[in-house]
Amino acid sequence: MILVTGGAGFIGSHVVDALRAAGEPVRVLDCLHPAAHRSVPSYVDGELVRADVRDAAAVRAALSDVDVVVHQAAMVGLGVDTADLPEYVGCNDLGTAVLLAEMAAAGVHRLVLASSMVVYGEGGYACAEHGTVRPGPRREADLAAGRYEPPCPHCGAWLRPRNVAESAPLDPRNTYAATKLAQEHLAAAWARDTGGSVVALRYHNVYGPRMPRDTPYAGVAALFRSALERGEAPQVYEDGAQRRDFVHVRDVAAANLAAVSATAGPPARAETTEPATGFRAYNVASGQPHTVGEMAAALAEAFGGPAPVVTGRYRLGDVRHVVAAPDLARSELGFRASIAFGDGIAEFAGAPLRR
Repeated sequence: MILVTGGAGFIGSHVVDALRAAGEPVRVLDCLHPAAHRSVPSYVDGELVRADVRDAAAVRAALSDVDVVVHQAAMVGLGVDTADLPEYVGCNDLGTAVLLAEMAAAGVHRLVLASSMVVYGEGGYACAEHGTVRPGPRREADLAAGRYEPPCPHCGAWLRPRNVAESAPLDPRNTYAATKLAQEHLAAAWARDTGGSVVALRYHNVYGPRMPRDTPYAGVAALFRSALERGEAPQVYEDGAQRRDFVHVRDVAAANLAAVSATAGPPARAETTEPATGFRAYNVASGQPHTVGEMAAALAEAFGGPAPVVTGRYRLGDVRHVVAAPDLARSELGFRASIAFGDGIAEFAGAPLRR
């Protein structure tokens, strides 16, 4: 039995679909948080335990006969303001701690953790003079003046963005990012203490059917699609040139299916050499980056709605460029994204959003 926390949500529900299509028995634990749900979504079927992952008794009961946990439950997005901080920490970090403690007590030692590329902060950068560098947080004065590119911390020159690898230093720069990194640290400590196996999947910008509509607790793709649904132009922050890797949700679900196999014991694929114990993190990305402006324009064209508006607005918690090569997930998990950007955007433009 596989327990999927947050299995009624956007990504979690697709993970459930993929697991069931592979013949796996699945149980869903989801509190149907009001930031993401108004009611039980129509696509949810099978065994649903409606409970908060912070409820130790409910988690304990849900772990009965479970072999592996796929932990998707979390508050996502940047939220509204700092008033959201306690709920982010409660849902994401206390919830993970409760889950891990109950897994240890129940003798469940396999975990697939939904992490995020936000743990990196800024992505990879190189300076012509100083080579690989880590820029500091962008200053509000620079952003207000339209200077969006982070400068070299040594000479102030503009930097060239590069792919960020799993071995890069982790430097979260907003509340959500800090809670996701804390989840990784908790899971790694749990794996050391229990001899358990953790595969942390660092999702890049996930998009696709079942994204929630009209909520700040969602990714940029949902915000753009919600605007188009209202007949409004998508509002693109900064100059729209910030680079991201947009990966389709069904590819993310496939990565979770591969990660479940990777925690099970001896590798199923000859090219996979990683042990089945300990903590290991992987970028889950398409390998084909696009700018936020390009994504907004493609979505608006496919939807047939108004063209995006580049606003010049900014948020201090945002970073400029984060893209990654998916090589490690390909070589060790056997995962490769298969849905092309154009095809995925065309489908997403016509897919219903979850209210």
